[in-house]
Amino acid sequence: MSDLRKINIDGKDVEVDGAMTLIQACEVAGIEVPRFCYHERLSIAGNCRMCLVEVVGGPPKPAASCAMQVRDLRPGKDGEPPVVKTNSPMVKKAREGVMEFLLINHPLDCPICDQGGECDLQDQAMAYGVDFSRFREPKRASTDLNLGPLVETHMTRCISCTRCVRFTTEVAGISQMGQTGRGEDSEITSYLGETLDSNLQGNIIDLCPVGALVSKPYAFTARPWELSKTESIDVMDALGSNIRVDTKGREVMRILPRNHDGVNEEWISDKTRFVWDGLRRQRLDKPYVRENGKLRPATWPEALTKAAAAMQGKKVAGLIGDLVPVEAAFALKTLIESLGGTVECRTDGAKLPAGNRSGYVGTATIEDIDTAKAVMLIGTNPAVEAPVLNARIRKAWSHGANVGLIGEAVDLTYDYEHLGTGPAMITELLHRDHGAVAEDASIIIIGQGALAREDGASVLAAAMQLAEATGSKFLVLHTAAGRVGAMDIGAVTEGGLTAALDGAEVIYNLGADEGDIPAGPFVIYQGSHGDRGAHRADIILPGAAYTEEQGLFVNTEGRPQLALRAGFAPGEAKENWAILRALSAELGQQLPFDSMAELRKMLIADVPHLAAIDSVPENDWQLPETGALGEQAFRNAVKDFYLTNPITRASQLMAELSANAKARKEAPLAAE
Repeated sequence: MSDLRKINIDGKDVEVDGAMTLIQACEVAGIEVPRFCYHERLSIAGNCRMCLVEVVGGPPKPAASCAMQVRDLRPGKDGEPPVVKTNSPMVKKAREGVMEFLLINHPLDCPICDQGGECDLQDQAMAYGVDFSRFREPKRASTDLNLGPLVETHMTRCISCTRCVRFTTEVAGISQMGQTGRGEDSEITSYLGETLDSNLQGNIIDLCPVGALVSKPYAFTARPWELSKTESIDVMDALGSNIRVDTKGREVMRILPRNHDGVNEEWISDKTRFVWDGLRRQRLDKPYVRENGKLRPATWPEALTKAAAAMQGKKVAGLIGDLVPVEAAFALKTLIESLGGTVECRTDGAKLPAGNRSGYVGTATIEDIDTAKAVMLIGTNPAVEAPVLNARIRKAWSHGANVGLIGEAVDLTYDYEHLGTGPAMITELLHRDHGAVAEDASIIIIGQGALAREDGASVLAAAMQLAEATGSKFLVLHTAAGRVGAMDIGAVTEGGLTAALDGAEVIYNLGADEGDIPAGPFVIYQGSHGDRGAHRADIILPGAAYTEEQGLFVNTEGRPQLALRAGFAPGEAKENWAILRALSAELGQQLPFDSMAELRKMLIADVPHLAAIDSVPENDWQLPETGALGEQAFRNAVKDFYLTNPITRASQLMAELSANAKARKEAPLAAE
């Protein structure tokens, strides 16, 4: 039940919830209040004092607007709404005093600071700073921390806003950062000098309002005003996090998160943020043809002619990889099927039911996790498969939700009840009395570890039956960004991967690098990196990576989102749909489109819900047929968080992070 209160801010009457803080009420009224420590997704610290406002009729001193609720205000003497001023002389003088204090110990290194141009302290000093300092004492200095290869520290600049401490503790779920000392001696530090052990640590770079925490890989490579900024979608996991790709010339310089409350809030994983060096290395920039067992560079006409000749009159199978946009998958499916061939996108052997969207997507949205009273995880480790989703489950847990896990026991950054390791536990839960449970808002999340196995279809059916019996919402957590979109267009073969490859003389591999292709068939590989798929290929056609072409990606909850092009593919590499269009002309099976717009029109005519960008369609609930469940325990789908696709495997930084994580796991423990 909302408790609406009237309040007057700078002469403007607004009606807001009494539970809101004054700083939030000011935002509702369209008035910006400066702040350093306050962040709407973190707990309130109230320690920078920059957000001071004047409460008329209140105490004769300014109040911190982040720590005072609207319901704490007293009405005027005749019952009129309480009055708050954000620009009175008292407020201006108070904020100037706070700014002067903040700058006492702050170093004068703006020209060489990496935060220059996007620094909150710099912006507020322009508004509230003075042009001289009254302090002649030497400035305090702090020792820089080593937080690992991602976050570079300059702790002398730190203003003790504690945003990094609150983020790592509350959202990332690690306890390595904290504050020690008092007064001038207080400093932010890490426990026993440890490096940070979290897949979300890069977010503290965005949160830091000064230049104390900056990106180590990006440091001193570009200034913010030199960069072209493109809004796009992440493909490192299936969550579909909203990102901004910053480019300088042809090169991607950094990747930052964009706010989307329904998907990633404003966080992204470290893999998403730092994978950009993998976009420069190991790139396929010209076509190759294999002769006498060796690959040699070729021209486009030669490679396409050879590919068409190899496919003509043969049994062709098409494989769709993990990072393929819907348009390219649709173009490949249309082409291969016109040749009488088959296509398959479930390259990891996942038993996802074709045509049943409730079985390969589910009925829940990611936002439903926030209000869930119970979360059941089956055969998944979200901390590795989708760290931002895991932070959401942690948020629900911190609000009182119970979490249960059937599968490998892993560190999820929050407490959970480990119910079992295999499918037998699902059957046991099914036979319990669920009378009281249906009242609860609960959600079942099933991962690829439970589906990519022989009895995957039966496990899925049992999990969906459990969801029905308990009145739970259901979500399939995918690991591949392109999988749901490829399932939506029907890029599947009855009987899965084995049936698709059975008897195939030619395999057209569109960016599928995670599995091994059997010896025998002629392989045409189209992709962006010289990875496993390219090593096995007889012809290589260089395609664009996800930052180099427009594309639709459907995330794990079934939400279509549009990734925009931030740069151009290197050398002679082309956009994926355009390569397939050119090849179709060589084959004499010309695809009926000449532009991305025409291709999209065809695609939407075939799959109408893809036109509703950024909305989650409701799926009809269909229970699949049940079957026999296996005995063996679930094994999680992702073994190494940092090396899951060709782009990550080309990245030096990801290799270093992977090695560090391995070393940390194998670290010998001292005898007690």
